[in-house]
This record gives sequence, structure tokens and C-alpha cells, in this order.
Amino acid sequence: MTALREYQRLEAAGLWRASPESQRRDVIVSIGDATLTITDMKDQPLAHWSLAALKRFNPGQYPAIFHPDGDPGETLELTEDETAMLDAIEKVRLAIEGSRSHPGRLRAVSVLGSLGLIAALLVFWLPGAMMRHTVSVVPEIKRKAIGQALLGRIERVSGQACSTPETAPILAQLAQRTGARQVVVLRTGVVSSLHLPGGIILLNRSLIEGYEDPAVAAGAVLIERARAQARDPLAEVLRSGGMLASFRLLTTGKLSRSSLDHYAEAMISAPRPEVPEEQLLAVFAQAAIPSTPYAYALDITGEKTLGLIEADPMAGRSLEPILNDRDWVQLQNICGS
Repeated sequence: MTALREYQRLEAAGLWRASPESQRRDVIVSIGDATLTITDMKDQPLAHWSLAALKRFNPGQYPAIFHPDGDPGETLELTEDETAMLDAIEKVRLAIEGSRSHPGRLRAVSVLGSLGLIAALLVFWLPGAMMRHTVSVVPEIKRKAIGQALLGRIERVSGQACSTPETAPILAQLAQRTGARQVVVLRTGVVSSLHLPGGIILLNRSLIEGYEDPAVAAGAVLIERARAQARDPLAEVLRSGGMLASFRLLTTGKLSRSSLDHYAEAMISAPRPEVPEEQLLAVFAQAAIPSTPYAYALDITGEKTLGLIEADPMAGRSLEPILNDRDWVQLQNICGS
């Protein structure tokens, strides 16, 4: 777009507010090819707004107040002195407006065809494309924050996660042994196990308390890691929240509480997806953890999990203990009585 090329390096000073409850902050605003970038006075990025979705709250009045379309709570104020930036934004708005078709210039069939194509793109292509793009650009630290936020929403149903000062380092050891970032034990709310964005694995207390071998709990963690590799947990969160969730995360770096609640409720009640046996055996082999104990925990007869038993990659090998007996007994009391 010509208007964007003309103002590629334009910067201006402004006041930015993340939400109606937040204080306004002095920021630097720069205009790029498709986004308006907002940084603090130390040049740390605070927000990226899509120029195509930029809205002005008070046309003709000053200071000019802008916000992302659909999120009027986050605002940016530019004074009347910032004429170059205001002119650039106005040219972009006019360019976008001018690129739209006008009634009467096309035949009815062409108009209907174009509208049908646009509608098809909006319905079938755009949501998936936006979700995939959002997943690809969200940094790991944001994934961890989303995972912790989801854990907080799940704890409303399950109760607070089990934890004691003595068992915290033991859980950390179990997480390190299985390649997870964090392992959390819940009293209720999760039928067996569940993975969240940011490498967080949730285990029902029964996987800890009900077995003498820590390989069962370790196996449950490995299964969730395999599921997370097959289906990105952040993509599942965005798919649950729809295109609006992807757009909000892309433009504001946040997910609404309703999106988190919807996903948490859906995942707690949904059956866990199956993982191909070959993939399961591969993750057990990579972690040097036997698959047989977990297989018998799934089916005490072993009939339904015969493949995990007969093809156990660690069968007959001398293995390093997942946890020593003292730590395992202590971990089994993590939830108390």
C-alpha cells in the first residue's frame, strides 16, 4: 500500500493504556507495513496493532484516541501536534476504504460471486490461517503464561493443586525425568491426565497414590507429551475460542477469561485422544522409562495394551530409578488424606 511505504519509519509520542483499569503510559508509536507498533521509553514492545483493524474513538477531536477493533478498552492517544502520524493513519484508513468495491460498478453476478468467494474465505480459510499464524508467532513465555492462566481456571473446579514444601522438588525431578516443564497433581477435575500450553502436565492424584511404581505416573506424563507433540495445545485453545480468540491474542497478547473457561470446561470433560502405539513406544524409549507398568495400569489384564508390554523398549535393561523409594512414598502423600 502506497500510504504505508511512504511512512515506513515514522514515529510519534503518545499515551497508551492496556485496559480501562490501567494507568496511561508514555510510549513511542511507529508505523510499519501492516502494523502500528507501540513501545515503552526503553524501546520494549508493548503492543502490535493491525492497521486494517485500527479504529478512532473520537473523529475530529483531540487528543485523537485509537483502539483495536473489538477492544475499546485498550487505547492510544495522539495529540494534535503529531500531524505526520495522524495524516499517515488517515491515509491508510482512506486507502483501505478506497480499495473496497462500490455498488453499481459490477454486474450483479460478479458482485454475488465476489461476495461468495469472500464469504468462503472468511468461513473456511481465514480462521484456520489466522490460528496457524498466531500459534507460529506466540513466544514460549506467553505460552507458559496461558498455561498458568488455564491452570488457575481449572483449579476453580478441581480445587487448589496438591503441593507441599517437601514434594515440590520431587515433582520437579519427575518433570525433568520425563521432559515436562511442570507436573501438577490435582485431587479432582481431571480424570487421568491433561496437558496445557507451556509444557504443563496435570495428573489426577490416583496416578500417584494408586500405584507402587512411579513408572505409571511417569508414563502418564509421557503420554501427554506425545499428545502435545501431535496436537499443539495452544492451537487447541485457539480452536476452542474461535477466530476472535486468535485475533485477540495476536493483537493484544491476551486471551479473554471466557475463552480460557470454555477451553478448560471442554477439555476436562472431553475424552483424551488416542496416540499411535509406535509413537508411544518412541517416547518411552527416548525417556528410558519402561512402558509395561503404565500398560498394566490402563488394563490390568494387559489384553488391550499388549503392544506396550511385548514391545517395551526398556524390557530386560538395567534402568536408573525414576524416583527413589523415599521420594516416591513422600510424593504419594502430596494430597494428604
